[in-house]
Amino acid sequence: MGRGLLYGVILTLVLAVLWLLLSGMWWHGIITGLGAASVIMSIYMTARFGLIDGETVPFKSILRFARYWLWLGGEIFKANIEVVKLALSPKLNIKPVITHVGVSEGSDLARTTYANSITLTPGTVTVEVEEGGFLIHALDESFADTEAFIDMGKRATAAADGGAS
Repeated sequence: MGRGLLYGVILTLVLAVLWLLLSGMWWHGIITGLGAASVIMSIYMTARFGLIDGETVPFKSILRFARYWLWLGGEIFKANIEVVKLALSPKLNIKPVITHVGVSEGSDLARTTYANSITLTPGTVTVEVEEGGFLIHALDESFADTEAFIDMGKRATAAADGGAS
């Protein structure tokens, strides 16, 4: 079996399982059929564009990403608590800030993971992606911790490109 075909089969299985887990529709006639059609169409388009390779299907790094997403889930949880405290504060003393954060060298996957992680974390949004870094809007000055952003960037790069986090 060729590498491209192997990656295609693995990607098909992962997308199908992911769809089943997220939809909860194990067998509901037309809905399950539409889910299968969406997986098949996604695989067809990915193959047609010539994108089925080790970078598109990075299953070698699945454990690194799993550890990263668990860590990020904890950060999202903590940030949610801070946003709620800020929003429910009687003084509502919010001071929004826009800051620039440099990006370490890494693959496009690492940069994308990093930018999306910032946006997924409550209280922060990646406003612009620049060559040397990201422009980030933070709900309050307390969310614009440069050291925390640098740590997140290192972890995202380690998850996407390998190495210790």
